[in-house]
Amino acid sequence: MVRINLISGPRNISTALMYSFAQRIDTTVLDEPFYAFYLHKSGVIHPGGEDVLKSQPLDEIAVATSMFEEQTRPVLFIKNMAHHLELTDQRFLEDVTNIFLIRNPRQILASYAQVIETPTLRDIGIEYQLKLFHDLRAKGHQPTVVDSGHILENPESVLRQVCQRVGITFTKDMLQWEPGPKPYDGIWAKHWYANVHKSTGFDRQPTSNRPLPIHLEDVCHKAQYCYDKLVSFSLRP
Repeated sequence: MVRINLISGPRNISTALMYSFAQRIDTTVLDEPFYAFYLHKSGVIHPGGEDVLKSQPLDEIAVATSMFEEQTRPVLFIKNMAHHLELTDQRFLEDVTNIFLIRNPRQILASYAQVIETPTLRDIGIEYQLKLFHDLRAKGHQPTVVDSGHILENPESVLRQVCQRVGITFTKDMLQWEPGPKPYDGIWAKHWYANVHKSTGFDRQPTSNRPLPIHLEDVCHKAQYCYDKLVSFSLRP
């Protein structure tokens, strides 16, 4: 089985990428399996958090076990948030093919602030993405880095490279999907997925250039350092 583990920041195109892989007849997708564990362990308050806590196991061992149980298709795509994984012991990362999905932090923060007014550096996960990337490379792994801007520039080119990296064949079915909610969406979709539910492919959203609130300039500056380090490793169209 090919086990693909997406390590993304929030307010990226991670859900669109999950929808892309879900179009493959050989692939099962999982939406943020550690979300409830993260909320339970961190105490962070998110929109719809009580529903999330009721929808998933709260124990990380139970989550890690359930991810790989009874998977009948040859490809498994797991969409994870970097800040969710920061609180786990990460042992399962040794048994999956890891892909880091990054985005310009100015765009992430401007988008995130529409839901949670004052996101922190930890909330957007970029600092931990950089640390985990270097940790995996130090252990001899070769994780892939993908920038959402590069995907939007040329989806087919970047997805072909991603598929080659993970050892599967690209299919053009990955470029389009039906609009609306999906049965594999997490229960939190109504709070976070409004834009992607309107999409039918990798289209750049008109809100991508919304201005960054002034109070987030400092955290953006810190995040930019991490992003610049990671983007130098990213696949190019």
